[in-house]
This record gives sequence, C-alpha cells and structure tokens, in this order.
Amino acid sequence: MEKKENVEEGVSEKPEEKKSAAYYEKRPEFGNRGPSKILLHFRKGLTFFLVIAACVIFYFLLLRIDDISVGVSKVIDVLKPILYGMVIAYLLNPIVKQIDRWLIPQLKKKMSQEKAKKVSRSVGVFAALVMLLALILALCNMLIPELYKSIRDMVQTLPGQISDMVTKIISIQKDTSPAGVMARNLLEKGSDALQNWIKQDLLTKVNEVMSNLTVGIINFVSEILNFLIGLIVSVYILFSKETFSAQSKKIVYAVFRTDHANMILHLTKKSNEIFGGFIIGKIIDSMIIGVLCFFGLTLLKMPYILLISVIVGVTNVIPFFGPYIGAIPSAVLILLNDPIKGLYFLIFILVLQQLDGNVIGPKILGNSTGLSAFWVVFSILLGGGLFGFVGMIMGVPTFAVVYYIITMLINHLLEKKKLPLQTSEYGEKSYVDDSGRFVRENPEENDTAVKNGENKKERK
Repeated sequence: MEKKENVEEGVSEKPEEKKSAAYYEKRPEFGNRGPSKILLHFRKGLTFFLVIAACVIFYFLLLRIDDISVGVSKVIDVLKPILYGMVIAYLLNPIVKQIDRWLIPQLKKKMSQEKAKKVSRSVGVFAALVMLLALILALCNMLIPELYKSIRDMVQTLPGQISDMVTKIISIQKDTSPAGVMARNLLEKGSDALQNWIKQDLLTKVNEVMSNLTVGIINFVSEILNFLIGLIVSVYILFSKETFSAQSKKIVYAVFRTDHANMILHLTKKSNEIFGGFIIGKIIDSMIIGVLCFFGLTLLKMPYILLISVIVGVTNVIPFFGPYIGAIPSAVLILLNDPIKGLYFLIFILVLQQLDGNVIGPKILGNSTGLSAFWVVFSILLGGGLFGFVGMIMGVPTFAVVYYIITMLINHLLEKKKLPLQTSEYGEKSYVDDSGRFVRENPEENDTAVKNGENKKERK
C-alpha cells in the first residue's frame, strides 16, 4: 500500500512539474482555439466599417488636397538633406561595391573577415567621395572661368553687333524694291511691338525679376547647404546599407503574406536593376558625348568650346530631347559670334546625336529599360509635364518599371489561358476560337504547335 501511495504521489507530482515548466519557461502559442462566431461577425462588421470610414476619409482628403500638398512640400523641404544623401549614396554605391569586390579578398589574407569588411568599406566610401568632389571641382573650375569669359566677350562685342544690325536696317529702309518695302514694314511692326513691350511689360516686371533673383540666390545657397549635409548622410547610408536592406526585408516579410512579400522583393530588385543601369549608363554616355563635343568644337575652331561642351554633356542626361535642349542656347551663343559657325555647329550636333542614338547609347545602355522609342518619348513628356527637369530624367526608368509590372501581369493571365506570350503571334488573322484554342495566321504553324503540345504531354 505504501508503494502504491508513493507511486500515486510520484505520478501526481510529475505533471505538476511539467505544467509549471511549460507555463513559466515556454512561450504560449497563439491561435490554439479557432475564432468564435461572435468574433467572426465582429470582424465582418469591422471590415465594413473600415471600408466606409476609408471612403469618407478619402473624400475629405480630396477636398483638402491643396493643404495636403503644401504639407507634403514642407516635409520634403525638411527632409531634403536625407533625400540628397540617399541619391548620392545610390550613385556612389557601384564604386563602393567594386572596391569591396577587389579589396576584401586581399585583406582577408592578413586579417579577420569582419575587420577586412570594415577597412574595405572605409576605403571605398572615402575613394567614392574623393572622386565625386574631384568631379564637381573640375566642372566648376572649367565652367565658371569659361562662363565669365563668355559674358565678358558678349559685353564687349554686343555694341558692335548692335551697330552692324542698325546699319543693315538703315540699308533695308533705303531699298525701294518690293522686297525692301516688305522688309521695312516688318521692321516697323517689330520695332513698335518691342517699344510697347519695353514700356508696358518690361518696366513693370523689373521689381518682380529682382525679387525673384534674390529668392533664387537664397534658394541656391540653401540647396548647396542641403547637398553638403547630404554628403555626410550618404556616408552613414553607405556604411550601414546592408543593415538597412536586412531591416527592410524583415519588415516586408513581417507585414505581408509570403508570396506577396517575395513579389515585392522581386519588383524592388528589378527596379534597382532598371534605375541603376539607366542612370549610371546615362552618366557615362553623357561624359563621352561631352568629351566628343569638346574635340569636335576644337577641330571646327568654335567659340566658347568648354562652356558649350559642358552644356551639351549635362543636357544629354535627358533622353531623346537632351541634345536638342543643350544645342539651342549653345547655337544662340555661337550665332551671336559668327552666324556661319552657328550653322556648322547645328550640323555637328545633329551628327553627334545620331552617333549617340545609334552607336554609343545602345552599346552602353543596351536594353536596360526595355522600352520602344514611342514609350521613351511618352515617358519623357509625361514626366517633364508633371515634375519638370527631374521628371524628364527619371520618367524613363519609372515608366520602365511600370511597363515591366504590366507585362508581368498580362503574361500571367495569358499563361492561365494557355495563350502565347510573344506579341508577334497576335497578327491580323490570328484569333482565339470558342474552345479557347489559339489559331495562328499560318495553318502550318498551328499543326506544329499541336504536335509540340502532344509531344509535351507524352513526355509528362
């Protein structure tokens, strides 16, 4: 009897110990019980309530869209140094990655892996910043003296050019031929319009121009300060880029469903490939065009060689329209100096643009965006109309990402319907019959497709 009591006591004590250990040491599991019916009805009611509340909030947000845009612009102004830092870090990241790829294997032979990564990252960030600052200083050193010289030459030559123009106008006024009479009438109308513009518009807008000039100088100094702070921010971003990437991935997997999270990460990686390939490639392409423009203008003995080369190189960052945008002010500068050379310059820019569009650009950029010429023009016009100069540059890669997403969704729907994905398959006479079978233009292709389908089934 005593043994049985001991056994019973032992049996009764052990579960208590297990329960105590499980309760205090192990984390309780969530969702052991299924949701109650009351909770299910409450969730449905809460969903309806949230949908209605979201519609009401959206309606009131549309009513206060102006105040919201002002608030967003203020937030963007405050965060400009951070935005500058992110952009600078993104542009410098390829240099840092390349230095890590070269230096870490060499440093691993002499120190631990962790220390090798830190040393390599420090060297990479320092080298990237030195290269960026050297490029900026070189551009300023070339541009500012050339700009000062161009303005000085224009001030010195402008009176002589005006006197030559007056002499030509006087000679036209003395001409009694029909063409001379017509030219004289046009000159009189033009001079009257110019006088009215000076009296009515120009004098009234002098104060406005001066105030805008003052505000522009203040904004320029502010942007310079934001850029300098952004350089400091970019250093921290480049040192901690792996941590930021891991944190972002962690949040995505925590918030979204697994398949949705993987799709978001895939689109993020693809967007990085499109933006990185386009922006870095376009910068390299613009530098090459600027150098070629410099040598070409030197051979043609054009005025303002350095200034025009910088203008053409910088504006070439804008796809398609960039060379023409840079050519217009440059042609005006050269035309004031020598009209014949201005005509030669326009021909040279046309040749250079064809060389860039057909040879240099495709070699460097390749098919990084996957867009046809029509969609490139469309994205530039749309981005420029909505966001100005920045929109013209970023419109192409942004639209390329949207185009990729739409193409991916359409291909997914076509695969579900077992239809071909190639656009070339959908010719004028091809169609889908009532049974869902795709019928091609050429009957032989239909027979080949049927045979291929049968062979695939046999293999399976």
